[in-house]
Amino acid sequence: MFQDFTVKTNPETGAPRLAALRDVLASRGLAGFIVPRADIHQGEYVADRDARLGWLTGFTGSAGFCVVLPEIAGVFIDGRYRVQVRSEVDLAVYTPVNWPQTQAGAWIAEHLAEGQIGFDPWLHTHSEIEAIRKALAKTRVTLVPVDNPIDEIWTDRPAPPQAPARQHPPEFAGESSADKRARLGAALEDAGDTAAVLTQPDSICWLLNIRGDDIARNPLVQCLAILQADGRVDLFAEPAKFSPELLAGLGPDITLCPPDQFGAALCAQSGSVLVDPATAPYAVGPILSEAGATPHYASDPCVLPKARKNAAEIAGMKAAHHRDACAMAEFLAWLDAEAPKGNLTEIDVVTALENCRRATNALTEISFDTICGAGPDGAIVHYRVTEKTDRAVNAGELLLVDSGGQYVDGTTDITRTIAVGPVPEEARAPYTRVLKGMIALSMAQWPEGVAGSHLDALARMPLWQAGQDYDHGTGHGVGAALCVHEGPVRISRASTLPIETGMILSNEPGYYRDGAFGIRIENLVLATQAAKSPEADESRRMLAFETLTWVPIDTRPVLVDLLDPPERDWLNAYHADCLERIGPHVSPATRDWMEKACAPI
Repeated sequence: MFQDFTVKTNPETGAPRLAALRDVLASRGLAGFIVPRADIHQGEYVADRDARLGWLTGFTGSAGFCVVLPEIAGVFIDGRYRVQVRSEVDLAVYTPVNWPQTQAGAWIAEHLAEGQIGFDPWLHTHSEIEAIRKALAKTRVTLVPVDNPIDEIWTDRPAPPQAPARQHPPEFAGESSADKRARLGAALEDAGDTAAVLTQPDSICWLLNIRGDDIARNPLVQCLAILQADGRVDLFAEPAKFSPELLAGLGPDITLCPPDQFGAALCAQSGSVLVDPATAPYAVGPILSEAGATPHYASDPCVLPKARKNAAEIAGMKAAHHRDACAMAEFLAWLDAEAPKGNLTEIDVVTALENCRRATNALTEISFDTICGAGPDGAIVHYRVTEKTDRAVNAGELLLVDSGGQYVDGTTDITRTIAVGPVPEEARAPYTRVLKGMIALSMAQWPEGVAGSHLDALARMPLWQAGQDYDHGTGHGVGAALCVHEGPVRISRASTLPIETGMILSNEPGYYRDGAFGIRIENLVLATQAAKSPEADESRRMLAFETLTWVPIDTRPVLVDLLDPPERDWLNAYHADCLERIGPHVSPATRDWMEKACAPI
């Protein structure tokens, strides 16, 4: 059910907490400190215990950091959070900084002439720290690893999560942990590595076929691991999370150890040890080096195999999406009937949607806090309604609803933008351009080896032609009964990783007008081998996207004349498929609503 996930902070707490932090820094002889929104695992979501950035500043977004200096404290946020941050932090003491346009190193060099900047070596990656050091190389400012000073002043810091771990059913995993470990271990040996340090819980959960509930909305066990080249794994997690039955199922090649033994285990390694510079804590490399091992900085060996879904994972994802589409159709039919009456608020909508998903009797959890923005709230890209911000859903506005579900067999993520009553005229053209971009990506076909950065432009082109754009990526990877945001594959300007068959991504262009409305339309898609064209080069392998999401798209805001005939054909065929696939499995009233919503244009 709806919960207000606002952290126990507000703009008024920012100044005294910042002052207390500066006092600690001064006592240690430090000129500043970097506060990331990260834990030891470097995941997107953190437990309450690790929400140091939110506790200090009040900013609750899923990405960002703060650099505290004697005279200024910069809160670095990307384009998704430039509106949100101004309502969450005390602007008298915190300065929002547009990132990644402005990098931390350059900003520090501009605002500090000399001194030592502290950082917690367990909360930053090797790549992150080295980039800042490089930017400061010609200055009199240095970075030094320190014990975290926030932990000294955060006196009521929550306890670590202790949710029980569980086995991920073999029929949905599609491959045993033993086979995964043997395959990845052999690759380590071939590369000359004796072991790999794994610090991302979703990698470890995928490798060991386990799941948990340590992080809200993500079926993860907070843990660390060392994978040996012979396939054995030392797993570092709270032993109380693992039942005797689960331990027996993991088998003799998995050794469960308390988390505080991780450092000693690093010291016991020898030879070349793989460490991911983009995700492993900075502290790991120096510990290995001091112990006589050689850190080999390379990508986490689990991330690409995890991104390439196998047949069982794909089947589970399709089943989850069918189930989820039925729930979404029931919700949208209800919303169309109730919203124009003027009695709903954003919280009412969030609650009703979760109820529809729970009515499937298969939902284990929603996959992220539902984004439900009415009118101008829709322009806040990652808006999360709270009791304080709850807004009425008014006729004559757009309502943006971005949501998803976690099921034992798969993870979903879908956005629909719905016209409540009369469509705002100024939103029609942007809505249609966003739809054109989503359709362009849905219809795309590309040669093997093409990266997400190339495909990103296809979704943006209709907006670019009107001088418009959006400040987030077009697509992110999605886990199979794992994290709804899964690396490393993306569809964005910065992504250089080729998209491969079996990868599942979101397709979600958008447009946001501050103070007026937000538009986003999102389906999940599966990368597959494209059907062979009679004119295709024999030697060239082409890929395409298969749509996984089957939920009607609101056609009422569409300017039909802006759609090209192939785009109109795609939309009509999509809606015919929605009606055929989902219509027989919903209530009679929702079936009637679907027939109208899926009518050809």
